[in-house]
Amino acid sequence: MTARSAAVLVVSTRAAAGHYADRTGPVIRDWLTARGFAAITLSVVPDAEVHEALRQALAGAPELLLTTGGTGVSPDDRTPEATKPLLDAELPGLAEELRRRGAAVAPTSLLSRGLAGVAGRTVVMNLPGSPGGVRDGLGVLGEVIDHLLDQLAGHDHSE
Repeated sequence: MTARSAAVLVVSTRAAAGHYADRTGPVIRDWLTARGFAAITLSVVPDAEVHEALRQALAGAPELLLTTGGTGVSPDDRTPEATKPLLDAELPGLAEELRRRGAAVAPTSLLSRGLAGVAGRTVVMNLPGSPGGVRDGLGVLGEVIDHLLDQLAGHDHSE
């Protein structure tokens, strides 16, 4: 069995410029490693470059592509707009559940416009740009990721 692969895009103009350290990418990388993802690429990109960064990440055909940041309503937040045209199928339940769980702790979670879906054989999910929001999103994803990846790989899941 080959190692699972994942790409992580941290979408933050300030972190990309070195104004502060990224605090979400390491949380995602640790979560992925704990779940057996051995081939993990992590990139920090400015908001303005999210379109191209998503295309490049998908070109590598990872099984999972997670983004963090750029899902709010500020003028620079472009992650959902960059993600949507790349998806072959949306998985709205994942994004809805993330917002629902987050709102129980922070009502502002309802402002997230993040998407989830499938691009080719890659699961794509936009996570918020905060460590707490990332943990919430990974909690949601963790409940279904094995089944979802098995389905995309064409494995029988009749049991």
